[in-house]
Amino acid sequence: MADLSASRSSAPRSPARLALARFAKNRMAVACTGLLALIVALCFLGPLFFPCTGEDADFDYISAPIDFASPHLFGTDDFGRDLLVRVMEGGRVSLTIGFLGALAAGVIGTLWGAVAGFVGGRIDRLMMAAVEVLYGFPYVILVILLSLLFGGGNAALFAAIVFTLWLTPATIVRAQAQSLARREFIEAARATGMAPWRIVLEHIVPNTMTLVLVYGSLLVPEVILSESFLSFLGIGIKEPQASWGNLIETGTAQMQTDLRLLALPGVLLALVLFSLNFIADGLRDAFDPKERL
Repeated sequence: MADLSASRSSAPRSPARLALARFAKNRMAVACTGLLALIVALCFLGPLFFPCTGEDADFDYISAPIDFASPHLFGTDDFGRDLLVRVMEGGRVSLTIGFLGALAAGVIGTLWGAVAGFVGGRIDRLMMAAVEVLYGFPYVILVILLSLLFGGGNAALFAAIVFTLWLTPATIVRAQAQSLARREFIEAARATGMAPWRIVLEHIVPNTMTLVLVYGSLLVPEVILSESFLSFLGIGIKEPQASWGNLIETGTAQMQTDLRLLALPGVLLALVLFSLNFIADGLRDAFDPKERL
């Protein structure tokens, strides 16, 4: 019985379980994961516990200060709208754009890079030339042009951010796909007559997912920061809808007279970006083949 237990404990674990174990040993990454989960829960579930929305005005509490005994715990803005509810609803918008935008950019970049790296030749050169051309445009100008082209609005902002952020994943995955295309299991798949698109989807893409997962964790804060920056400039989410970007823009204009309008969304945005960067570092170390438990 003891021998059986020893053999089970010494049995080799899968790469995913080894990576999870390495990630769990990174206390800062685990703590940041918990903090991020708490902020996400606050933004998506918190507004459900309030009787008002972030766009409802309470004219009895115009520019009310922080007062935990009042109906508006963190006060209201110049229009009598509950600041805490607006920050939570703004976080819901920013986080949704961040996670979905990173997912969409990752999928597009992964497929583009996998096809270019696997096929090679003239097609590869043409596909990567398109990436280099888009890289040559200044990021902010390109996003503004795309927002105007799509007619503005949340969908246009989302499309513009995704369109400009899939380029780096495509470049990274293409290099990995070029290496994989010369491996024995890919040659075996070709020899069996497997269609090229099936090789890409069933062999190339799955073998780049570790790389994509690590880079995707870095892409999420980049998308959130892009949305916040563009909303801060006034070309992102429009009033009366809230996002952390336009809330910070409003708070910046009034920081001399009412700092809480800037502090609450600014602190939450900073905590999310801080957490995501440490989670990305933890994932990178966890999936690094040089690391050992």
